Amino acid sequence: MEIVIVGSGIAGITLAEELRKLAPSFRVRVLTHETHGYYARPMLSHGFSKADVEQKIVVRTPQALRAEGIELIDGVWVTRIERERRQVVYRQGADEASLPYDRLVLALGSDAFIPPPLQKLAVPLHVVNSFDDLITLRRLRSEVQARGETPRWAIIGGGLIGCEVASDLALAGDQVTLFHALDRLMERQLTAADSERLLTHFRDRGVEVVLTAAVDHIGKHGSRIEIRVGGQSFGDYHAVIAACGFKPRTDLAAAAGIECGRGIRVDAFLSTTDPAIHAIGDVAELPGGLVYAYIPPIRSQAFWLAQLLSMGSGGPWTPPQFVPRAKIHGFTPLTPLHFP
Repeated sequence: MEIVIVGSGIAGITLAEELRKLAPSFRVRVLTHETHGYYARPMLSHGFSKADVEQKIVVRTPQALRAEGIELIDGVWVTRIERERRQVVYRQGADEASLPYDRLVLALGSDAFIPPPLQKLAVPLHVVNSFDDLITLRRLRSEVQARGETPRWAIIGGGLIGCEVASDLALAGDQVTLFHALDRLMERQLTAADSERLLTHFRDRGVEVVLTAAVDHIGKHGSRIEIRVGGQSFGDYHAVIAACGFKPRTDLAAAAGIECGRGIRVDAFLSTTDPAIHAIGDVAELPGGLVYAYIPPIRSQAFWLAQLLSMGSGGPWTPPQFVPRAKIHGFTPLTPLHFP
């Protein structure tokens, strides 16, 4: 059987590795625009306080994946799915090629979500969504330090990722201002009491937190950046990081006529509206509009789908019991995090 997987994150690579174990006769090919191999995406938000993160974050190099028997085609962009022909078309530089499939698995992941008002601002916003993003930010940080300055960051978004990044930058010794549009931090995951404890935790560690802060202007003055919230100005930042949530990558599926909502819609068997195409990971929208963006359910989906593809029918996928975690240095909520 010809299996084509689009995406080399935890969903795609876990599935590919499991298929190699369960069905060694299958031909498993992975298409990805990444060039670093398989890396630990959860480590991105802790990529500033660790000096050797570039070495630790890569779990499998491209060479290691290929040595496992996975046909990795990296540095490419999948441009379309031709469902009637059962093939995917991809581009590498100026060249275009295609791959046939018996089953196609979309493990595309998600992009950082930038709210429309922020998209219109002139100053570029950084995100922490890929290894390349982290490399760019670490390089910027090193350049500031080489001038004998302490890096000053503005982070827009006080959800899970924004708080994790703010925590790590503060631990690394940088100056951080965290802007959040709502009246408490991590309101989707924490109780009100734990949100208040987290606010105190940050302020005790020198992180400036500005709540109910709808950013309406970001301007640049020389090499420094100013942010305005209402009539109040906050300034002298070296860079701005947007951490406003995520947006599942649905464009490829939608262009092929596959039903999408917030994510790529799948049934309880992780099948899209095309029975030859599955979606897993944080691009997949389960019945009820649920998108699982946490490691335990994503790995569970990959293991379950490998069983289905290699051994045939079985019961529907059910999410495992799991407790979301926040990787905030020195902070443990009194009540376990909610799954939104």
